[in-house]
Amino acid sequence: MNDKLINYKNKTTEFWQSRTKNQKGMLIGSVLLVLTLLLLFMWMGSRTSYVPLYSNLSVQETGEIKATLDSRGVANEVSSDGTTIMVPESMVDDLKVTLAAEGIPNSGRIDYSTFSDNMGFGTTDSEFQLLERAALQTSLEDLIRNIDGVQSSQVMLTMPEESIWLSDDPNEATASVLLNLQAGYTMDENQIRSMYHLVSRSVPNLPVENIVIMDQMSRYLELDDNSTTGGSSLSVYEQQRAIQRDIEKDIQRDLQQMLGTMMGPDKVLVSVTTDVDFTQENRQEELVEPVDEENMEGIAVSVERITETYEGTDLEDGGVVGAGETDIPGYQGVVGAGQGDYEKIEERINNDVNRISKEIVESPYQIRDIGIQVMVEPPDPEDPLSLSQQSVNDIQQILGQVVRTSISSDVTAEWEEDDINERIYVSAQEFFGKAEFEEPATGTPFWYYIVGALVAVVILLIFLLVRRNRTDDEEDMVVSEQTGYDMTPFDEGPETEEKARRKQLEQLAKDKPEEFSKLVRTWLSED
Repeated sequence: MNDKLINYKNKTTEFWQSRTKNQKGMLIGSVLLVLTLLLLFMWMGSRTSYVPLYSNLSVQETGEIKATLDSRGVANEVSSDGTTIMVPESMVDDLKVTLAAEGIPNSGRIDYSTFSDNMGFGTTDSEFQLLERAALQTSLEDLIRNIDGVQSSQVMLTMPEESIWLSDDPNEATASVLLNLQAGYTMDENQIRSMYHLVSRSVPNLPVENIVIMDQMSRYLELDDNSTTGGSSLSVYEQQRAIQRDIEKDIQRDLQQMLGTMMGPDKVLVSVTTDVDFTQENRQEELVEPVDEENMEGIAVSVERITETYEGTDLEDGGVVGAGETDIPGYQGVVGAGQGDYEKIEERINNDVNRISKEIVESPYQIRDIGIQVMVEPPDPEDPLSLSQQSVNDIQQILGQVVRTSISSDVTAEWEEDDINERIYVSAQEFFGKAEFEEPATGTPFWYYIVGALVAVVILLIFLLVRRNRTDDEEDMVVSEQTGYDMTPFDEGPETEEKARRKQLEQLAKDKPEEFSKLVRTWLSED
């Protein structure tokens, strides 16, 4: 056993000493790399995978659950915002059932189950109304939380007080809703309208106009004024206000999209204000115009021409003084005849003209003035000069064109270029308070590629090392074959008896190796 160990040790030492420095370095590096990979895989295999146990928790609920898990020795992690608690994946199902059986988390919320626990003969009407309102608020919060994009919500209701006296003022409730939306989520009009109607139909005597909804950024989620409630038409103010908001939203959305494509979606903020004239004019015009405007003549509808011509002898003037019985006093008498002619031309033309009847209804609104404010964050937020002046000029030209095409041409016809520039403001400064979102990890993790590359390098090193060893062994064999039959030349000198015997023994070993081995054994036995 010791001989084998010594033999292995000698072979190992001989193998290591026969290697070059590069080969030794490659061997040591390969061994270290393999050990590192093994340790990495062992660490990854032993690491615990945590999954959410509860999400969208309040800070109090998270603290209660964490204290319970710590007391039981269950490993857990809490998210940075304190709303999610995570446990090992293998324990999540059992913990949910166990904690639910113990009533954890106990958030202290008041719902309709509270009535069965606290109602009794001593409950007053005020206590009952307080519990009823709190339970209604909790139920609404649970309903709103199920809407897409809503992480949590808070509802505050104000119920009307009943009175025994008659009053013209209706007893109506009011509601205020605060939403905590997911990062980057924007609710559409259908979701907002559904939320308004959900709250309105859940609370007695609560009209839609008595509901206020806003998100965590203090932005109002207003109901679209184009929708009607209860079949009642919108007031004139609401209609005009809706038209003005639509105009401003359309211009703002188009500018935000265009400038965001040029500078970056999170680098531009656009604000638009307008002055809209809602004066309407209805008039009727009856116009008469000539067909031929140059000669101011109409078109001939009918033409009548009468021509009279007479040729003959006319009677001479004069007569007998006095009047007879049958004559008319003062009438010119006929004394004699004379030569004469007569011509009469009469022309009647009925001309017609263009008769134009117009019923004009002016546009329901007209943009009289507009103001556009644009804030741009430079490429380097801390260096305002990183935004080139050429980019600012391009933005101003775009805004100027929007102003010219948005305002009525009757108004802009009297404007100068300075008048348009006064309605445009472009500012370059750093944005503060922007929400930064972490992009979800997609695809294969990066460390997979690192491990794959290391494995490929190890395989390549081992292949090169084995190939180098084979090449060295083949070279050693060739050298040994070439030098195996070459005898060390003897010194040329005078022939002696010792040299003669040595030559005979060498010749005997070559020609008859068996007899040579017997002779050697005989000499050894004699010694």
